[in-house]
Amino acid sequence: MDAAMPQRRARSPAVRSRSHGARSQGSRSRSSPRRPSSEHWLLLLGAAVVFAVICGSLTDLPWPTASTDLRRPRRLTMAQARASNALVPIVVKERSPAKRFRFRGGPAAREQATECLATVALYEAGSDRDGQRAVIQVVLNRVRAPGFPKTVCGVVYQGSNRTTGCQFSFTCDGSQTRRPERNGWEQARRAARRALGGYVYAPVGRATHYHTDWLVPYWRSSLVKVATVRSHIFYQRR
Repeated sequence: MDAAMPQRRARSPAVRSRSHGARSQGSRSRSSPRRPSSEHWLLLLGAAVVFAVICGSLTDLPWPTASTDLRRPRRLTMAQARASNALVPIVVKERSPAKRFRFRGGPAAREQATECLATVALYEAGSDRDGQRAVIQVVLNRVRAPGFPKTVCGVVYQGSNRTTGCQFSFTCDGSQTRRPERNGWEQARRAARRALGGYVYAPVGRATHYHTDWLVPYWRSSLVKVATVRSHIFYQRR
């Protein structure tokens, strides 16, 4: 009987400790913040969906844009784009004549410029002789215009290191993996050498922009349409 009493006293502190711990947990659970209800989660989910839709609409808008309309731009078919471009008149009186280009550089720099001009002419206009001359003239016009690089190759490959923003599509759409035939290169190189030597392709004047007639670029309304060469439309600044 005396031996059993110490055992009961030994167990009693443990019992008190467990009961004290339970009371402490209960007090903490009563003071902890309430968990969000299902209605709160639904509201958060709805806000996230709306934010994603708005962001998706913004990324589809042409940049830069003067409009704050968040609706998706209407995509035109090739026929609709051609019809839209045909409605824009050619303003011949706004077509300023281009001056002869004076190349300043040594033989190595001239050869590099020739290759850059021939490349852009061939990839952008194919084997079309007038198309090649028109593209070359646009490049030389840009070299002398404010806001563009001051070298021929700088103009041709402007923005090519970015996934978007290249000035000539062949530099960023994978076209360069296709090697044109040798005859096309020789014709394009001859046109490039003539242009660097002072030849001016007058029909496009001082145009600095162009596009194919089955596209409607966002910048069309900010420039003046001054010429067409085959399926390409040429513009210059007002």
